[in-house]
Amino acid sequence: MTCRIVVLISGSGSNLQSLIDAGQSGELGDADVVAVLSNKPGAYGLERAQQAGIATDCVEHQRFDSREAFDNALRDAIDRHQPDLVILAGFMRILTPDFVRHYRGRLLNIHPSLLPKYPGLHTHQRALDAGDTEAGATVHFVTEELDGGPPIIQAKVPTLPDDSAETLAARVLSKEHRIYPLAARWFAEGRLQLNDSEARLDDKALPPTGWQYSDD
Repeated sequence: MTCRIVVLISGSGSNLQSLIDAGQSGELGDADVVAVLSNKPGAYGLERAQQAGIATDCVEHQRFDSREAFDNALRDAIDRHQPDLVILAGFMRILTPDFVRHYRGRLLNIHPSLLPKYPGLHTHQRALDAGDTEAGATVHFVTEELDGGPPIIQAKVPTLPDDSAETLAARVLSKEHRIYPLAARWFAEGRLQLNDSEARLDDKALPPTGWQYSDD
């Protein structure tokens, strides 16, 4: 049975594109991106989806007077597509606990740091300011705690002496495009689950920082 994926975006959708490409190449396994939703009508990711023949919708957060009202409308729009998995790909809204609980165990996010380091914003500059020798990205299950859900997979890159936040972000992003489709495939294959507050792969608990990705 095909795993139905709905992707939420706010911007250009480069991680969305990696998922679309993986679906077209067979790297997602028996999974399909069936819809892409945005909270911003001008998001380029919507155009990416349309070019790939994927259904799109926009639920503008500015039209709602509360986070709860927006999240309720967003949930209704998502559920019309009957998703097995919901993926946040640069979706720049903090979700309410009720929304997160509705999709518990089938809601993934990618964060541009080696969680638990640097939840929130400006992750690359924070890594450089701290003198870290490496940075990276983490795919994790979404829970009520911001960027605090159990990590599934991480990819690391070295920081370089002449790095800026922008150059470091570009290298990390190339890793994001590898690990997000992989995590989605694991879920689609039934290998990945959230049990209580623990991420499990092949019925084994993943380490606190998730599975460590390597290009090798």
